[in-house]
This record gives sequence, structure tokens and C-alpha cells, in this order.
Amino acid sequence: MAAKDCYATQLIDGDGGFNAAGLDRFVKEAKVIDCGLSYAVVAIMGPQSSGKSTLMNQLFRTKFREMDAFRGRSQTTKGIWIAKCVGIEPCTIGMDLEGTDGRERGEDDTTFEKQSALFALAVSDIVLINMWCHDIGREQAANKPLLKTVFQVMMRLFSPRKTTLLFVIRDKTKTPFEYLEPVLREDIQKIWDSVPKPQAHKSTPLSEFFTVEVVALSSYEEKEEKFKEEVAELRQRFFHSISPGGLAGDRRGVVPASGFSFSAQQIWKVIKENKDLDLPAHKVMVATVRCEEIANEKFTHLTSNEDWLALEDAAQSGPVPGFGKQLSSILDTYLSEYDMEAIYFDEGVRNSRRHQLETRALDFVFPAYNTMLGHLRSNALENFKVRLEQSLSNREGFASSVRTCTERCVLEFDRGCADAAVRQANWDTSRVREKLRRDLDAHASSVRSTKLSELNITYEKKLSASLTEPVGALLEAGGEDTWASIRKLLNRETEAAVLEFSKAVVGFELDKVTIEKIVQNLRDYARNVVEIKAREEAGKAVIHMKDRFSTVFNYDSDSMPRVWTGKEDIKTITKDARSASLKILSVRAAIRLDEKPDNIEKVIFSSLMDGTGTALSTQDKSTRALADPLATSTWEEVSPKDTLITPVQCKSLWRQFKSETEYTVTQAISAQEAHKRSNNWLPPPWAIMAMILLGFNEFMMLLRNPLYLLVLFVAYLLSKALWVQMDIAGEFRHGAISGILSISSKFLPTVMDILRRLAEEAQGRPTPEAPRQPVSLASQSYGSETPQPNPLTSSVPESSVSSSVSYSDSGMEYSSPNLARKRATNNQEME
Repeated sequence: MAAKDCYATQLIDGDGGFNAAGLDRFVKEAKVIDCGLSYAVVAIMGPQSSGKSTLMNQLFRTKFREMDAFRGRSQTTKGIWIAKCVGIEPCTIGMDLEGTDGRERGEDDTTFEKQSALFALAVSDIVLINMWCHDIGREQAANKPLLKTVFQVMMRLFSPRKTTLLFVIRDKTKTPFEYLEPVLREDIQKIWDSVPKPQAHKSTPLSEFFTVEVVALSSYEEKEEKFKEEVAELRQRFFHSISPGGLAGDRRGVVPASGFSFSAQQIWKVIKENKDLDLPAHKVMVATVRCEEIANEKFTHLTSNEDWLALEDAAQSGPVPGFGKQLSSILDTYLSEYDMEAIYFDEGVRNSRRHQLETRALDFVFPAYNTMLGHLRSNALENFKVRLEQSLSNREGFASSVRTCTERCVLEFDRGCADAAVRQANWDTSRVREKLRRDLDAHASSVRSTKLSELNITYEKKLSASLTEPVGALLEAGGEDTWASIRKLLNRETEAAVLEFSKAVVGFELDKVTIEKIVQNLRDYARNVVEIKAREEAGKAVIHMKDRFSTVFNYDSDSMPRVWTGKEDIKTITKDARSASLKILSVRAAIRLDEKPDNIEKVIFSSLMDGTGTALSTQDKSTRALADPLATSTWEEVSPKDTLITPVQCKSLWRQFKSETEYTVTQAISAQEAHKRSNNWLPPPWAIMAMILLGFNEFMMLLRNPLYLLVLFVAYLLSKALWVQMDIAGEFRHGAISGILSISSKFLPTVMDILRRLAEEAQGRPTPEAPRQPVSLASQSYGSETPQPNPLTSSVPESSVSSSVSYSDSGMEYSSPNLARKRATNNQEME
């Protein structure tokens, strides 16, 4: 079991080659690497074949190779070997050095002896010096070169701690140990005094560098049992050797077990280069390297940690509850592992590398943390948008809603930041918080602008609806106070809209300047609506002038249609109609919203109604053009931007208007004359007098012979019947030619029809229904080509004959008052 547990390994071969791989394997297999500072190194040196390996094997139960006495005395241990001391607590490493004063290396080859002695003193806590008992007190004893070597190399060490030199006197004799020890210490002091020292240590006593202990053992060959008993007793001194007062009680400058392999390798490298060995600096160097290695190892483990990778992936997709706590736990794990593994190294180096590891780890995880803050900011912004919309939907004040939602969202963001905070870091979230504030303000400003724009549009629509049609109606009326009414309407509607708008924006808590600006924009919009409508109506000035002319000309003051009977004064009516139309033009000539006086109406009426705007003779054109107030493109006291129709345009529109309404006046005159003609059936008085004078004889003849009167009466009745039956007045309504053609085609059938009816009535038989004579093709075609009568003349009566048309089951009947009475008399006589 002991052979298996000691893990004996050659550390340095006989040629000085360092077995780094073997040492690394040894510290791992022997579990030295986990010991921290709780380990000790015991080295043994002494003359060749003095039983060093035997003592180590007996003392620590190792398995170093021992000399076979039966095969002669020769070098057994070459170089330096190490092994784990079995059963010793704490962990103890045994180091067996090659013997000194060996014939194999020769008398002059002491280089390796000094190098190995320096190495043993540098890495060991306890150095066993094996020496023969009979050499004590001799001047040329074999142990003196060894002690000189030890003391000489000690001058090249700059160690802060004392090394324990345990002198083991082998094969003690009958001389009591109490006498041997003082002599040995005296020899040691003499050797110390004789060794050359640096100036700084000229008077330094031996006790400053070494703790000297002496022990004597019986002969292994002669008194083996006694030797083993004494060795067992000595073994007990190595238990808890690192405790205060123990053999290795001075722990200053001890390299942690995890750095032992690297430290030993570097020490041997410096020794081989024949340089002074500064153990404190070496300790710092070892601590630097090992702490760096540990830090790199922990950082590598952190980057591949499954919990970290899962946390990082989760952070990419959204906020992770408990992010800071989880990440802090992961970092704590690796920082704690670093602390445990580097706890025994130099404190300054350890803390420095820990800080670097922590900084490096925090830099590594910072992107994930920053992503978390980004998610928190985005969520806070989205929540702000939703809450603000809900708050506004509940008709809460805009400014108060923004404040409330902002406070809540920022508070949630701060809570999220606190939850995501990493305990090892002191990251500042103020920049992200300020960015969130800016985002919230930007969104609130955007919503405010949108809401104000919606309100503005709403009230603009109201203004447009309340102004457009009324302004159009007022302009169409064209009264004396048109623009005064428009101004009154504009002020009333604008003030009402401004009042409602001011109440609506109270919740926005806008500053006075902003409100005044918005209100002014609303007033400007209302004015612009009126101006646009006025310009639109100005473009239809001629149409409205013609409508006004038609209304005044064709309807009387009671709005009844005029019937041109010949009594109306068409000239006066025409002047009134044109004056009303000209009023329309003057109203639409310019925008008058500023209550500034102007003489547009006066200029227009004086220029156009008084005849100034009419055509002038050639000789007066040059003189009158200079005096024509309409021969310009601007109105006096009216700015160009308020001008709707320039004076020149007014003149042109008036000419167009007169040309388009001239026909209406002409038609009225024609209708009046036609009415006069249609109502005048009697011949002129002179003709009546001539007829009386010239027809006196014929009149007297009729009086003497009543039969003539009867014939004339029958002829009258037939003529009247033909007139009514053929609708002669209606036929001539479409023209003389068409009337003649139509009458000529219907005359004979009509006469035959009348005679047939008279004959049937005389015989007492019912008159069969006779179909109405169709209008001839010539009459139809000609009638279709003739234009319809003008509306102005449609009211003229067509005939004053008091005939009537009646319909019965047998068809259409034509009758006159006299004929009806005659028919009634005949019917009574037949009964």
C-alpha cells in the first residue's frame, strides 16, 4: 500500500534535466495540488552511501531506491527524486538528493552539488543533513564540505523565512548525545563564521537564517530494531510540522501547492543560469503566473457555462426575471473558485488578478446586461403607449395622463434595472434611463401633436361647414350689407369655435404662447375659408348675374311670373334687373373683411349703368379712356390680395353679361307685341266707318230679306265649327306655312264629317264614333322641324273665340254656345 501511495518520481536527472511533466503528474496523482499551504517539503542531503534513502524510506515509508550493501558501495541516487510521505499529516513531500563527495563525479565536479543544495534550500521547509557520528569533532570530516556548501549557497538566497536544518547523527556511539550536540553546534558555528558573506550579512548570526535541530540514530545494520524505534519517534515530529512551533512552523514565503510545480521549475531554471535566487520576487512571479492561469481557466469555464449560455439566449429574446440574481450567482461561483485556488498566493498578486478576472468577466457579460436594459426600455415605452392611449380613451387630461403614465413606466423600468443589476458590478443605468425619458417625451409630443392636429381639423371642419354655405348664400343674395353680414358671421362662428377649442385644450396644459398661436391659426383658417368661398363665387359672377337678372326681369315683386300684356315698362324693368345684377358684381369684386371703406360699387354703377362703360366714338376714345375708372387693374383702397375681380375684368364681364341677356329682353318685347296683336280683333276705326258708309245698302237688303240672315247665320255656325274642329289657331301656332299645309289636308275630311253628323242627328240616329283625322306627314315633319316657342311668349293667349271641346263615349265633340242651344231645342222637338 505504501509503494502505491508514495508516487516516487525523478525530479531532476543526473545531467540537470528538469522533469516538468513528471512533476505535474506527481502533484496531481498525489493530490498535492489541492493542499493549498497545508503541505511541507522535506529534503535530505549528505555524503554518498550514508543511508539517506534508507532513512527516508524508514521515516516516511517511501520507496526510494536503496544501496545494495552486498553488491558494494556505489552511487545509488542520481539527481533528485521526490515522493509523497505516506501517512503524514499534513501532506509532506520527501526529496532525496544525490549524495555528495561521490567518486562518480570526481573531486572537482561540485557544481551539481551546489545547485542541488541551493534547490533543496529554496523549495524545502526542512532539510535533513545526514552525517556520521565519528565525523563530529574532526577538522577534515566529510560533513564539513557539505555544510560549507549549504552555507555558501544560502548567501545566494533572499528568503524571508528560516529553514529548519535537522542534523541526523547516524550510527551513534556510546558517547552521550548531550556531549555530541554542543560539539556539533560549535563546528557548525565555525563553518558559518568561515563562509564569506555579503557586506549586509557580515555580522548576521546563523539563527537568522536557520533553525538548527540535532537528532542521533543508532546503527541500522547493527541495531535495526533500536534504529526503527528511534525513527518512529522521530517520525512523530513530522506530524503537524507546519503548526506554529513545528519543524516547518515558519510559513513566510510558502508557495501554494497549486504553484509548486511551476515554482520548482522556475527555481531550477534560475539556478541553472547561475543567478542569484530572490525567493520573494520568485514568489510574486509564481503567484502572478499561477493566478493568471487560474483566472484564465475560470473565465474559460464561465464562457462555456450552460447556465450562462441559457441565460444569454433568454436575454436576447426578452426580459428575464431574476436576471441579475442568476448572473451574480454564476459570477460568484467562478470568483469563489478563483479565491479558493489562489488563496495561498501573494495577496497583492491574487487580488490584482482577481480584479482583472472580475473586470474581464463583467465585460464579457455586459452585452447581455445591456440587451436586458434595452428590453426593459422597449417594454416601458410600449407600456407607456398603451396606458396613455387607454387614459386618453377614458377622457382624462392629456398632461396629467402623460405624467402619470411616465412615472409608472419609469418606476417599472427602475424596478427592472434593480432586478437585472449584477452584484459584482456598479453599472450606471442613467444613460438608458435618460434615453427612455427622451423616448417617452418624444412619443408624448407626437401624440400631443396628433391630438391637437385632430382637434384643429375638427374645428376647422366645423368652421368650414358653418361658413361655406352661409357665405355663399350671402354672396348670392348680393344685398347692401352682404360683407357686413359675412363679417358678423365670421366673427360669431370664429369666436364660438375658439371658445370650444380653448376648453378642449385645457387638459394639454399648453403655454400661453402656444395656445395663442393655435388660436390665431384657427382664426386665419376661418378667414381663409371665407376668402376661398368668395373667390369661388367670384368665378361664377356672370352666372349669378344672369340668374339675378332673370329673377328680377321675369318675376314681379310678389315673385309671380310676369305676363307681357303690353302694360309693363320693359325699359324700367330691364334697368332694375341690370342694376340688381350689377350689385352682384360689385359685391363679388373684392374681399371686404377688414371694414375698410371703398367706392367699388359707386365706380361700377357710375361707369356701367350710366353708360360710361359703353362703346365710345373714335374721336372721344383717347379723351374718355383717361377718365374711365375701370381702365385699371386695381381698386382704390383695396389691396391686390383682396381683389377678386379687377376693374378691367368687371368691364369685360359686364359686356359678356349684356350680350347674353339681350336676347331675353328682345323676347319680352316680341311677346308684348304679339299679345297686343292677338287681343286686337277689330279693324281700325276708319275701316269701321268706311264699312258703315259703303255697306249701308247691303245692310238694308239683309233687313228686307231675312233669309239672307239665316244663310249668314248657318255659314257662321259652319265656320265656327270648322275653326274649333280643325284647331286653326293651334295649327298656326307653329308658323303660317305649316298651318296652311295642315289645314288644307284636313279641310275636306272635316267638312264631310260635320255634314255626316248633321244628317245623322236630323234622322235621329246615333252618330258612330269617327276616328280623329291624323295629321298629315307634311304637317308632322314640318312641325317637328320648327323650334318650340320662347318661354317668354308662351303666356300670350292664342284665341279669344269662346268655343269649347268636349269628349264623350262616341268620341271628341266640338261645340259653341249657340250650337249647343240649337241641339238642345232640336232634341226637345223630337221628343
